[in-house]
Amino acid sequence: MNDAADTDTIELTILMPCLNEAETLAVCIEKAQGFLERTGIDGEVLISDNGSTDGSQAIAEGLGARVSPAARRGYGAALTNGIDAARGRYVIMGDADDSYDFTSLDPFVERLRDGADLVMGNRFAGGIAPGAMPPLHKYLGNPVLSRIGQLFFRPNIGDFHCGLRGFNRARIQQLDLQTTGMEFASEMVVKASLARYRIDEVPTTLKKDGRSRPPHLRSWHDGWRHLRFLLLFAPRWLFVYPGLVAFFLGALTVAVLAFGGVQIAGIGFDVTTMVYASALCVLGYQSLLFFWLTKLYATQEGFLPTSPRYRAIVAKWSAERGLLVGVALFLLGVIVGIVQVVRWGSMDFGAQDAADAVRIAIPSSLGIILGFQTIMMSFFSGVLTTPRRESRPEAIIES
Repeated sequence: MNDAADTDTIELTILMPCLNEAETLAVCIEKAQGFLERTGIDGEVLISDNGSTDGSQAIAEGLGARVSPAARRGYGAALTNGIDAARGRYVIMGDADDSYDFTSLDPFVERLRDGADLVMGNRFAGGIAPGAMPPLHKYLGNPVLSRIGQLFFRPNIGDFHCGLRGFNRARIQQLDLQTTGMEFASEMVVKASLARYRIDEVPTTLKKDGRSRPPHLRSWHDGWRHLRFLLLFAPRWLFVYPGLVAFFLGALTVAVLAFGGVQIAGIGFDVTTMVYASALCVLGYQSLLFFWLTKLYATQEGFLPTSPRYRAIVAKWSAERGLLVGVALFLLGVIVGIVQVVRWGSMDFGAQDAADAVRIAIPSSLGIILGFQTIMMSFFSGVLTTPRRESRPEAIIES
């Protein structure tokens, strides 16, 4: 390894997060150092230690690698610590379990030098050795999550969760990555995609790791965490699209049936259908309100980027305007209810036709419910957008 690693001007940091990897850490470090010596790249091997108790730190230091202790536990916390401590312009990260080939990082360096912001390895294109990936991950977990990630964010990569990846350190730091657990790998790709970064992909191989103990990854638990993270970063897919369908389908059905029952293909739809349609409308409206509040919170806390269009909408749609809309909907529902009571009074408060009474009561209650929800959402959004003395710096990325 070149002595230039002791300066702040080296080209490459090979970063390995470490938690009790004494069995395989030495071979990984030696492979990485061999790559630097073979290519003549000014670089360093950096171990971000996450509290190892098996002597991993001493092994790394004995081989000449630099060790940076990560105070906070977690895969993402270790990588964040390592990225901050890295001295290289570029960083290539990979697990210290000897499953990735640190001797063949040439394609990553080439793409980074060519201007890529993030270079992902693709294990499915490069080859997966027998036993290197559990069948559940190989045929279900990784392909499904990668397709969902591609659908939501369009990074144009085939292996969303490959642990071997390289990136421009300064550009990744600008993303202000927040997660401390396994979701960190997904957050990096998602935010880079939203920021319109250049993301390249190169084939890489995966072999069975050299540890005698089970891996830290927990299949169902961590798979769900990744899926949940993707959904939270794609609020349109989680809230908006299903919410719009439910709201407009329910509202249209209520509007049509408010004028009388209809028959379609010999099947009659009347006030009972109106009840369920109004419930569907309320659920859809709640989903849209959750989208708005989620977006507000996530952008305030730096989890999601803000675009000029979004900032313009937030500036125009104040809590006061939301209150006015909510009060208008609420009063509309109350007025319809008052009209119904007046009509009932004209009948001396006698017996009413049940179907006709319900046909009027449903739109009235729907207006009251939607209006009240809008009022409450407006108050809450006002709380979220209240200026704070210690606010997060404005995100530099655009959606």
